Amino acid sequence: MRKALVVGIDYYQNFAPLRGCVNDAHAVSSILERHGDGTPNFGVKLMTGTGLGSSVQKAAFKTALQELFRDDVEIALLYFAGHGHVQDTGGYLITSDVTAPDEGVQLNEILTLAHGSPAKNKVIVLDSCHSGAAGNLDVARSFAQISEGMTILTAAAANQYADEEDGSGVFTTLFVDALAGAAANLVGAITPGGIYAHIDQSLGPWEQRPLFKTNVKSFVELRRVHPPIPLADLQRIKDIFPMAGFEFMLDPSFEPESPSPDPEKIAQFAVLQKYNRVNLVIPVGATHMYYAAMESKSCKLTVLGEHYRRLADKKRI
Repeated sequence: MRKALVVGIDYYQNFAPLRGCVNDAHAVSSILERHGDGTPNFGVKLMTGTGLGSSVQKAAFKTALQELFRDDVEIALLYFAGHGHVQDTGGYLITSDVTAPDEGVQLNEILTLAHGSPAKNKVIVLDSCHSGAAGNLDVARSFAQISEGMTILTAAAANQYADEEDGSGVFTTLFVDALAGAAANLVGAITPGGIYAHIDQSLGPWEQRPLFKTNVKSFVELRRVHPPIPLADLQRIKDIFPMAGFEFMLDPSFEPESPSPDPEKIAQFAVLQKYNRVNLVIPVGATHMYYAAMESKSCKLTVLGEHYRRLADKKRI
């Protein structure tokens, strides 16, 4: 079982309103609820602050946090988009009703709940200013404490603001893209590490810097999408390339447009071309797989291809 608490706050009684947080929360909620094939994923509780009659109160937020981290589930995930605050005593997430920034919910209080949770994996995703303070025991000196099974992904460092663009948080736009498939590996799995890599690569050195803090033995899969290559074809890689450094010899009969095509070889060549499209295989001494076949040359695994060959050989995919 997987639980997610998704919070987006645009409306504040005593602070400047925000514009994209509620939209971001809806986007995150929608993408988390189901895998790419439509099967159920997270059970999502959505809290949004849109106006005076629909706000996120501190007490209600804290109650929802306690409920999120209460149960022995596979994953307990918190996503928050809204105002954040940091000072020497720690960081805060600001709800609609508080009158001063340090009256918000303390990040250390959230971490304490997560630390004590029986959930196997705790994932905290924060799209707020100064969110990088999460997990720091001492903000001034940046001493961090992350218990086993916990992952924190934040939009910005403790001393940075989180930007909005076109009515959405820059960080959350990338986060949702990653969950939609941009961060998927070749078996269609999307992990926190893959998500962070996607976001990190998308933001330059002069922009807000996302932070990634984790203490896990293995990355948990947050979502699955259709893999770019069928799993059955991917598993065949160990049979086609039986050892490291092996070169698979080609000839014109592998190519359907050749004078004497071989149906069995054509089917095998189609798999090799799938490998080539996802950077698992490259032709040797030719610019394209077609020419490698027509000129009776070979193809070989890339470094990534060797990695997946070993995974297939060890039955890990």
